[in-house]
Amino acid sequence: MIEKFQHVKATVNAFQASKNNKYFCGDSYYVSATDDYFLCVLADGLGSGEFANEASQAAISAAKHHEKADVSEIMNACNDAMKNKRGAAVSVFKVSYDLQEVVYSCVGNIRFFLYPPSEKLIYPLPVKGYLSGKPQKIKTHRFPFTPNMKFFVYSDGLNIPSVRKYIKDIPSASSLQEIASTYTSEGLDDVTIISGEIK
Repeated sequence: MIEKFQHVKATVNAFQASKNNKYFCGDSYYVSATDDYFLCVLADGLGSGEFANEASQAAISAAKHHEKADVSEIMNACNDAMKNKRGAAVSVFKVSYDLQEVVYSCVGNIRFFLYPPSEKLIYPLPVKGYLSGKPQKIKTHRFPFTPNMKFFVYSDGLNIPSVRKYIKDIPSASSLQEIASTYTSEGLDDVTIISGEIK
């Protein structure tokens, strides 16, 4: 599945494919842009198939319901949504235009890269584990927002050696498909790639 999301303050391309082209994809994502904030959430349900999809969709539903809240609250809502579910790795990042900052949080093996113009690539290390519904301390990272920042986030179905050469120019949706076909294990896992520019 290829999607393109366009807003006056954001351009986003996304590619998603399920393991072995099955009906259910264990990954789910959500992108929202307003005049006040930009939000991107990626959830990777444990395993694959219907129950992985159920878990990732529950996380996304919780994020949507709390999208106006801060990132810690969104992550805690996603964690609460994992009760009686399989569990999921979840990544959330949000740009606040009023505060001029990017706030990021992740639990699990989801990779996130942020590329401010004329600055070094930012790559917060992921926290091991997954959201399971049990209480856990959520760690957040804060970075200054710079207009025209680019980002690249993907689930563990993609094994790409160097993101730097792809993130400088926002890959088109079809380019993401080409990246996925090159750096995935021939459909042996669900994969989601989201890239874009926040203006």
